[in-house]
Amino acid sequence: MATLDQCRAALDRLAQNLSSADGKVRSAATLDRSLSCRITDLDVTFLGRLAQGSIQDVSCVPGPPPDKAEIRLAMTGDDLVALVDGRLNFARAWGSGRVKLEAGLRDLLRLRTLL
Repeated sequence: MATLDQCRAALDRLAQNLSSADGKVRSAATLDRSLSCRITDLDVTFLGRLAQGSIQDVSCVPGPPPDKAEIRLAMTGDDLVALVDGRLNFARAWGSGRVKLEAGLRDLLRLRTLL
């Protein structure tokens, strides 16, 4: 099982990957939206903001998110680490229910290039 520190490091790598991306990925990452990533097996939620092509202002709270973010993810810590490391395909994980993603339709359409 991935630790809290490993999950935070994975989110930091994801933020770095987004900030150095180009083309369609960079365009999709320029949304300005609140973001939550619930790590189900650790019972914590990372909160932040997707803005200016990166994930900013990341914090961690125990339990479910206190407020409904505009983009909401939920998965295990192991799945988060595997996704960021490229060992788990997002579309397959989402389709099988291992990863949950909730967002408005327009956001989902823009985010599909990140997936």
